[in-house]
Amino acid sequence: MRIRELLTTGRPSFSFEFFPPKDEAGFAQLRETLASLRELRPTYVSVTYGTGGSTRRQTIELVTSLRADYGIEAMAHVTCVNASRDELLRVLEYLDESNIENVLALRGDPPAAGPFTPHPAGFAHASELAAFARRYFDFCLGGACYPEKHVEALSPEVDLDNLKHKVEAGCEYLITQLFFDNQRYFDFVGRARAAGIGVPIIPGIMPITNVRQIERFTRQCGATIPEPLRSELRRLQDDPHAVLSLGVAHATAQCVELLQRGAPGIHFYTLNKSPATRTILMAIRTIYPPARYPAAS
Repeated sequence: MRIRELLTTGRPSFSFEFFPPKDEAGFAQLRETLASLRELRPTYVSVTYGTGGSTRRQTIELVTSLRADYGIEAMAHVTCVNASRDELLRVLEYLDESNIENVLALRGDPPAAGPFTPHPAGFAHASELAAFARRYFDFCLGGACYPEKHVEALSPEVDLDNLKHKVEAGCEYLITQLFFDNQRYFDFVGRARAAGIGVPIIPGIMPITNVRQIERFTRQCGATIPEPLRSELRRLQDDPHAVLSLGVAHATAQCVELLQRGAPGIHFYTLNKSPATRTILMAIRTIYPPARYPAAS
């Protein structure tokens, strides 16, 4: 089922993001996570590429397995990194032949620190990839957006202009980068609407479970941690259970406020682990019980 249609039911969507594991131990953990989260009836799940597009084949295989073996609607990430137009065309053809309806069109991160360098025969921007996919296929296309602007954008205004191009190229909904201050999301949505961007904007939430890890992630993506939360995390950083409890409490409060103030759903960045996300979603489900979506087929 197309994600854009799933966003018109009048109920909030809840989705999880996974990445293809590197080894069998990782796949065992992912299977355990899927079993744990499946009963919470996610609206859909998404599967990323590795850095530099390094797990393109595994992404495609995992997406098709999620639909075929678990009956869960799945969305494939497709990025421009290290891929020519011909290679991207083959990826999209395979997804289409595998009855995958949903694609997240991304530029992608470079394989190492430094500026992004497009493939000589590829694309430099997600908007180009979205237009390419729209030209040849009938996918339901999503795109990424950045409440605190993309780390490479010269200004929020330039970033918003780039986002408008992405939507005009065919993206039907947007998923935000992680953030920890809800006002960032609401301000961003307001600016997007004022700029004429009318598609659903789904907030992306990452529960904090490890202080050093989240500080590394936020440095890489340009997100900020509010100072009161940062101070409390650093005070608790040597107590993993206390950090997890704080992270779950903060993310749960974020989700409840976001939904109460009109967000169309929540997209959880799970890092292939279930406990934090499961605790948060079980709490939210007391307010927003799951809709009965048809199984993916």
